[in-house]
Amino acid sequence: MKKRDFLTLKDLSIGELTGLIDRAGQMKEAGPGMTQCPLIGKSVGLLFEKASTRTRVSFETGIYQLGGQSIFLSPRDVQLSRGEPLSDTARVLSRYLSALVVRTYSHGNIELLAREATIPVINALTDLSHPCQILADLMTVKEIRGRLEETVIAYLGDGNNVANSLLIGCAMTRMHLRLACPSGYDPDGDFLREGKRLAASVGGSVQVLRDPAAACAGAHFIYTDVWTSMGQEEEAEKRRRDLKPYQLNARRLAEAAPGARILHCLPAHRGEEITEEMMAHPQSAIFDQAENRLHTQKALMEFLVK
Repeated sequence: MKKRDFLTLKDLSIGELTGLIDRAGQMKEAGPGMTQCPLIGKSVGLLFEKASTRTRVSFETGIYQLGGQSIFLSPRDVQLSRGEPLSDTARVLSRYLSALVVRTYSHGNIELLAREATIPVINALTDLSHPCQILADLMTVKEIRGRLEETVIAYLGDGNNVANSLLIGCAMTRMHLRLACPSGYDPDGDFLREGKRLAASVGGSVQVLRDPAAACAGAHFIYTDVWTSMGQEEEAEKRRRDLKPYQLNARRLAEAAPGARILHCLPAHRGEEITEEMMAHPQSAIFDQAENRLHTQKALMEFLVK
């Protein structure tokens, strides 16, 4: 059987995507004591170049709950720090592991690892794409709304890796995404074009707007992410100035549909992209969203690791 990788949401069909969300819901309901243990006798490597809280803990916990063993590898733990080629690393790890979860900067590096590895490679975050996060986001929306289709999401702020992946996830599931960001902070052009194409083919929509009020008007969910991602620290002050009008605050929530829910993929910089009031608001689903990383990643590993 040919191995499957998960580098972007485009690696899944629409049926596979919705099936994973449903399976994650079943796993959540069953709890950690579920009897299916598809990773028994298997080891999954976590090769992380970027620091992590939710991604590392949710993957390690999920691997354990599925009966497997996780092996955490930072760059200083492996020979990459001494110049070993990524291709050699991929080939060697394929002899030991059943899957490799990678959190890194360059999307090109994870594509190279996937080409050279004979085991599934899972994108736990690159500068271009964060598909595991969107699996959890879609699960959270479905838990709250009971469905994905016809849901309106307003995303405020930087058109970053989360925004790129959200474009694809919303398009595939007949949702309506309004992404509000200032000029110069648009999502990746290839992801935007693909999102619009997918949305048009299934009956959803994707828009990039400059006006946050227009994006939020009547939305069922308002979503934001940090303004300065890892590796962009030198741009932080400029980003704060440029993105200040896109803060998720009480004004933005009032423009949304009654009962609209608040999303953030965390970590949050309170007082920048989101206010403390919105983090603690009764309509916040932020920590449900964080929990669902565990369940969707378990479903993903069950699907990929054979």
